[in-house]
Amino acid sequence: MKRTAFALSASVAVVAAAIVSASAFSPVNAAQQPATQAPAAQATAPHVHPPNPTPTNLQVLPKNLTGDQVHEIMHKWEADLGGSCSTCHAADPKNIGPNGRPRLNFADDSKPEKATARLMYKMTEEINTQYISKVDNSGDPVTCGTCHRGHLGPQPFKATEDHDHDHPATPKQ
Repeated sequence: MKRTAFALSASVAVVAAAIVSASAFSPVNAAQQPATQAPAAQATAPHVHPPNPTPTNLQVLPKNLTGDQVHEIMHKWEADLGGSCSTCHAADPKNIGPNGRPRLNFADDSKPEKATARLMYKMTEEINTQYISKVDNSGDPVTCGTCHRGHLGPQPFKATEDHDHDHPATPKQ
């Protein structure tokens, strides 16, 4: 059973690693932040964002999510993947922010990374509902961070030479 659970965990990790190699949604992009801000202002006043707009073009996330809920999900994906909003979302050169840079068009589907993110999200949901939920005491669900661990490309697992586990004795011939 341990070996099966390990194999399942390893498989889930590999699959989940692929999950969000390109997902990082967030209504606030670094490119949209003011170019300069006084250090004293950063230290004394927390940055307050207006409520996020109602999301459009949700294809895999529930359509009843608020803008703030989607922003929270995207922020988590950003951290899990070590990416930024612009990893998946295209800049809109016709919509210039107050800092003079193009804002992101979150509904736009032109970047292939966004399609990959959707595919990976569906994969983690399937892993969690069809496999992890059926294993007693399986623990936390699979997330983008399960495999990616803060990197856009999942880091390969490398077993150490001195790994400690029992092997049956090899029969001598």
